[in-house]
Amino acid sequence: MTLRFAEPAERADLGAFTARLVRLDQSAAVRLRASRTVLGNRVTAWAPTPFDVLATRSVAGTMEPDDLTLPGAVLLTALEIERADELTLTPGGLFAGTLPPDDGWALVEDIPAAELETLTERGLALAREHGGPLGPPASLLDQTVLTVSGDSVKGKVAVPMRALFALSGMGFLGGADTGAVPGKVRVSATGSWMRLDARFGAVVRRRVTALPLFT
Repeated sequence: MTLRFAEPAERADLGAFTARLVRLDQSAAVRLRASRTVLGNRVTAWAPTPFDVLATRSVAGTMEPDDLTLPGAVLLTALEIERADELTLTPGGLFAGTLPPDDGWALVEDIPAAELETLTERGLALAREHGGPLGPPASLLDQTVLTVSGDSVKGKVAVPMRALFALSGMGFLGGADTGAVPGKVRVSATGSWMRLDARFGAVVRRRVTALPLFT
């Protein structure tokens, strides 16, 4: 597999993303997908976080083949050691889970980054108080900390604490800026997915879970 970056800053961006991911979970896999967008050739990294939320970051570049999975630790080593604008990588590992659709997203609302940072700090304080050997309790992670709605999306979009923990853990909230509205985090959604876009990356989670087969 050959991964080419448009410039050194793009390689550094992917390296920072991968380093944060490996700090959260050394065994996490990264799925890389190449595409042609209005911004030009892009390579998008997708990775699961310990909060059951996907993290993603897009950089300018090309890749052959256009879809590949490898361990995050392997990708990080290549990015740190080779320090070149073109990398040769060996695929390996499996990416568990489903990626969200590329299309069909609608803007719901732009939230001040400072507001999300405050909510995250409160959540971290509760996690330290009530967490155990396995980390924060599921009841805290699943707690809805923000509800937003917009004309373009049917129903309200609930943002759980786990999504904010993933944003913070990946370092996405610092100096958050979507590029469109300074100091904001952009909330967008499809019928079954929600997405939070900050300056340094985004997190994505399903809004709708599968119905049980039996009740």
